[in-house]
Amino acid sequence: MKLGNLRGNSSIGSIIFNMLLAAVSLFVNGFGIYLTIQANLGAAPWDVLNLGISKSLGILYGNAAIAVSLTILVIDILMKEPIGIAMFIDAVVVGKSVDFFNWLRLVPACRSAVVGIPLMLVGLVIVAFTQYTYMLASLGCGPRDSLLLGLAKRVKRIPIGAVSIALLSSATLIGWLLGGPVGIGTLICAFASGPILQTIFRIMNFDATSVRHQRLQESIKVIFG
Repeated sequence: MKLGNLRGNSSIGSIIFNMLLAAVSLFVNGFGIYLTIQANLGAAPWDVLNLGISKSLGILYGNAAIAVSLTILVIDILMKEPIGIAMFIDAVVVGKSVDFFNWLRLVPACRSAVVGIPLMLVGLVIVAFTQYTYMLASLGCGPRDSLLLGLAKRVKRIPIGAVSIALLSSATLIGWLLGGPVGIGTLICAFASGPILQTIFRIMNFDATSVRHQRLQESIKVIFG
C-alpha cells in the first residue's frame, strides 16, 4: 500500500489529503500511547518525561507533550534539519489525543501485569501501525526522529543505536526525577517498539528509507505558487 505516495504532494488537494492522513494517524497514535499508559507498568521513555512534567507543573499530559515537542522542533530547526507540515501536526495532535481519551476514561488503569502487559503490547502495535500511515503522508518525520537523526549526523563515530539509547535514557531520567512513572513497562516499550515497528513495515511491504518527505518550504510553494 502506497497511499500517500500515490497521492503525492504536488497539488493543494494532495497536500490537504495527506495532512488529514497524518492528523488521523496521529490521533489514533495517541490512543495507542493512552493504552500503554493505562497498562500502569511504567510509561515509554518520552512519556515518562511528559508525565513527569505534567505531574510537577500540574498541567495536562497533552500540554506537557506539546511543550516538549515544540522545544525539540526548535532544536531541529536550529540544527537545520528538514522540517515538514506534519511535524507541527505531530507536536499538537498526539498529546491532545491522549488527553481526549483520558477524558473519556475508556480504559481503567490496570492493577496487574497479567492484564497490563497485553494492553501495553496492543498499544505498541497501534502506535507502530499509525507511524506507518503517518509516514505515508510524506510531509515530514516526527520532531523526535529528526532530533535523533540530527544528533547522529553530528557524532558520526557513535552508532545511531547508541545515540538513540542516550536520548531515551536522558528523557527517562529527567522524567523520573520529575515524578514520571518508570517500571517494567518502560523496558518493554524501549525494547519492543523497534521490533514491532519493523514487523508492521515488513507486513505492509513498506520501506521507510524510500520515502521522500516534502519540506515545509516546498509545501508552501505548492500551496501559494
